[in-house]
Amino acid sequence: MRGLIIRNTGSWYIVRTDDGQLLECKIKGNFRLKGIRSTNPVAVGDYVTVVSGPDGVTGLINGIEDRRNYVIRKASNLSKQSHIIAANVDLAALVVTISQPETSTTFIDRFLASTEAYDIPVLIVFNKVDILDDDETARMSQLADLYCSIGYDCIMCSAARGDGLGRLEEYLKDKVTLLSGNSGVGKSTLLNRL
Repeated sequence: MRGLIIRNTGSWYIVRTDDGQLLECKIKGNFRLKGIRSTNPVAVGDYVTVVSGPDGVTGLINGIEDRRNYVIRKASNLSKQSHIIAANVDLAALVVTISQPETSTTFIDRFLASTEAYDIPVLIVFNKVDILDDDETARMSQLADLYCSIGYDCIMCSAARGDGLGRLEEYLKDKVTLLSGNSGVGKSTLLNRL
């Protein structure tokens, strides 16, 4: 049967089948995708074929459909392999903050280069605008103007107060979206508020 990988925890994958069933699955044998040197053969967002186990709650992934696109990062080990973060996404929303913590432009640019390579549109979400002083607000505006001028949409919001979330929700509507960003920028708070 066919399904979508919706979560990965270690060597287990949660697959939502086309009929809505959730299965905890493992991968059959030593799976590798043609042309992709990756530490993980399947990722959240992949469409797979599975065989349900006798208990009806576990299964085995025995096939992977071609990916429309994917987002990668360099693997954390010393190999030259990549780690696939997500596949088949319509949008990558990069959550950044000017302070608490500060997101470097190098981090933003590396993410943009990675998504650009696979034709994935990016939305830059400036979060925690409620805690910025005047200088930080000016820096955020400069960065937003810069990224907008080279073709990236930017949204300013405060997940804590709810500012700008309506606009963000409209932007994300009916899209499969990867939410990414450094630790502490408010990704979980944004998800919970949305």
